[in-house]
Amino acid sequence: MTKKALIIGSGIAGIAAAIRLAVKGFDVEVFEGNSYPGGKLSEIQLGEYRFDAGPSLFTLPEQVDAVFQLAGKEPKEYFAYDKLDVTCQYFWEDGTSLKAYADLNRFAKEVQSKLGEAELSIHEALRQSAFIYNSLAPLFMNRSLHRFDTWTNPLALKSYLRMGKLGIFSTMNEANQKQFTHPKLIQLFNRYATYNGSNPYETPATLNIIPHLEFNIGAFFPKKGMHDITQSLFKLSEELGVNYHFGQKVERVLVEAGVAKGIRAKGEDHYADLVVNNMDMVNAYKTILKDQRQPKLLLKQAKSSSALIFYWGVKRDFPELDLHNIFFSDNYPLEFEHIFKRGTIYEDPTIYLNITSTHKNDDAPAGCMNWFTMINVPNNQGQDWDQMIAEAKRNIIHKLNRILKTDVESLIEVEEILDPRTIESKTSSAQGALYGNSSNNKFAAFLRHANYSSSIKNLYFCGGSVHPGGGIPLCLLSAKIMTEMVEG
Repeated sequence: MTKKALIIGSGIAGIAAAIRLAVKGFDVEVFEGNSYPGGKLSEIQLGEYRFDAGPSLFTLPEQVDAVFQLAGKEPKEYFAYDKLDVTCQYFWEDGTSLKAYADLNRFAKEVQSKLGEAELSIHEALRQSAFIYNSLAPLFMNRSLHRFDTWTNPLALKSYLRMGKLGIFSTMNEANQKQFTHPKLIQLFNRYATYNGSNPYETPATLNIIPHLEFNIGAFFPKKGMHDITQSLFKLSEELGVNYHFGQKVERVLVEAGVAKGIRAKGEDHYADLVVNNMDMVNAYKTILKDQRQPKLLLKQAKSSSALIFYWGVKRDFPELDLHNIFFSDNYPLEFEHIFKRGTIYEDPTIYLNITSTHKNDDAPAGCMNWFTMINVPNNQGQDWDQMIAEAKRNIIHKLNRILKTDVESLIEVEEILDPRTIESKTSSAQGALYGNSSNNKFAAFLRHANYSSSIKNLYFCGGSVHPGGGIPLCLLSAKIMTEMVEG
């Protein structure tokens, strides 16, 4: 008799989990409160402008390919992508600009030319990043941290001997200050803390693992946009027989005698052999698992930062801009103090500008651009967001005007705004935090929820709020780790 699995949420991890379980022979049904799949990895259409709504940086594409290959499919028949020649462009108020070329020798020469930093500094920093990745990725990214055999296998034993070299006992900023001499380069490498919603002045230097993904392996762009990651995997899942129920928000997980038996949606009970939660872990325990034992320590953990995004259709082309662009704050420590200590938005925020029309022409009309304009902000703690958003918009426009020597406001044809409140309402992310619990302490990696429930049999977890963390590659790996625990 075919076993049945019910998945709560169709974020990218939920879709990947559905595919992996279908390959194992399960009859899979997915319940999604929204009318569309993908969670944060969705899209927005404003007139003639198309925007990828959420994650905009694509690394480790092999994790997407692996899902197709597992199903016996040729990835290129579903999903195509290109490697970027320039991973990001950086701008400062004093007129300094820097191109982070994918070619490391060229990037090192750019840094030496623009900042006077020795080329060797870049190569040494990226060698250290690769060392951290090669030491920890097989252990922490591909295995459960909550199983005994993870800590006793040979990979773990090797990692124990390298602990002092993996950055666990210093902060990212401290490590980068030792590595580089120029403040702008320290700031550039400190930025990688924001990739999981953390503070570089508090998060461990272990997170210097991230530049390895972007530089040593590479940054990529899907030819049809980031949303195509969702669309291609969704198509595959349907081909494998996965059944989706959109507009059906799950009301509770049905638990009998400590065993997950199914879910309730729209007042109707659905039973299965196992249940997978792809909903944010914190909100899941507050709602659909509110009658069950609560992991109080995990629920009390500080949350990651959130985002304020302005989707702007801009009626002008800026040839000096590329796919990924950063306009740095002149006071990075104060910006993070506002985000994590004061719960406010600094008046001089670092601006991330993602423009997919530079690589996908039909995302904007001819001679125009689609600006995904984002700043890091605190998660929702009841602030006066309407006032904060209005002030932030003015500050963002003034900053872009100064650096680009233009009048941005007069160029905006269409606009939509996403803030921590709407992030929470659309994706069930607790407090609108983008990455679940923050990583602002050395034990953060161990303070993520396991990919299974320790108190409820047949209940599993995947997604950015559980192990191994947020971001597309880690969400896909969470689905892999989780489904490998399930017997077919």
